[in-house]
Amino acid sequence: MSKNLLFIAITSLFAVIVSAEDTPRTPWGTPDLQGVWDFRSLTPLERPVEFGDKAVLTPAEAQALLTRIRPPDRKDEPTGIPEQDVEGYNDFWLDPGEKLDEEMRTSLIIDPPNGRLPEVVPEAEAARLAQNQQRSAPVRDVLSYSVGPKYLHGHPESLGLSERCLVGFNAGPPITPSAYNNNLRIVQTPEHVVVVTEMVHDARIIPTDGRPQLPEDIQQWYGSSRGRWEGDTLVVETTNFTDKTPGFHLPVQFEDPTANGVLGSGVNLHVTERFSRNEAGQLIYEATVDAPDSFKTPFTMRVVMLPSTEKMFEYACHEGNYAMGGILRGARLQEQEALSQAN
Repeated sequence: MSKNLLFIAITSLFAVIVSAEDTPRTPWGTPDLQGVWDFRSLTPLERPVEFGDKAVLTPAEAQALLTRIRPPDRKDEPTGIPEQDVEGYNDFWLDPGEKLDEEMRTSLIIDPPNGRLPEVVPEAEAARLAQNQQRSAPVRDVLSYSVGPKYLHGHPESLGLSERCLVGFNAGPPITPSAYNNNLRIVQTPEHVVVVTEMVHDARIIPTDGRPQLPEDIQQWYGSSRGRWEGDTLVVETTNFTDKTPGFHLPVQFEDPTANGVLGSGVNLHVTERFSRNEAGQLIYEATVDAPDSFKTPFTMRVVMLPSTEKMFEYACHEGNYAMGGILRGARLQEQEALSQAN
């Protein structure tokens, strides 16, 4: 184990020991995880290769990394290039955060020790490239515009899952920081925990009463979750994902759309989440992703969520979702223009 990973392990263990007596508790005795939590972070999912095995940054290194990766300003000023003027949000709509994770780690991924995604299954990579080109059903992309606008001319099913208001691109499981709506609310009862994500406003109801998992033939967009308490940590196991969802969605890289897309099918996806509070009153979230159709080995990511006094806003995605109709009408007009020119 490297010194950096040993530091994280010791710090995490100390936090559990220190906070055990002072952890806020519900009337029925379990740790109280309730409230609104903010998981904005500019810490990259994968560790930049130049950091090697370095897991934690010094303040100076953290500032240098922030300077390099902080998103550029996106002002609402026409560029004269139609594709750029209609394809992106300006800064008013974006809220990815302004700093790295509270622990100043080089990546959200903590295992493998190199902070990088495991080796991709060759079949998954081949299918990703084919999907980007063909847009054939089922289209498992969360953000179809990340593969380029020229592929969005088919039919409603050729658009991404979030553009069709089916799943959110940061809602999980696993929950990952993204461009905006990085908020969730947790509500607890003696036999359930409810995780409400602001992105696409879905409420994941997680039984903690020991009931068995759903039968394998019952599959859902967000899978089926079952929770249990291991000491002061809420452990949630989620399976039963539909084949219409991916095993994993690669981070969006607008500078290289060909690197985006999805890997594998969600059918065999197994996500193990761990929620716990540290001595600072923060929510520590860890998720182990076992996606055998996507990666050769599992990986684990860690996000520090901060308590928020802000309100959760309704993300009424289906209401007024005029963009999808606009995209399809625009595609039909382009087809008519091409037909007219050909004749």
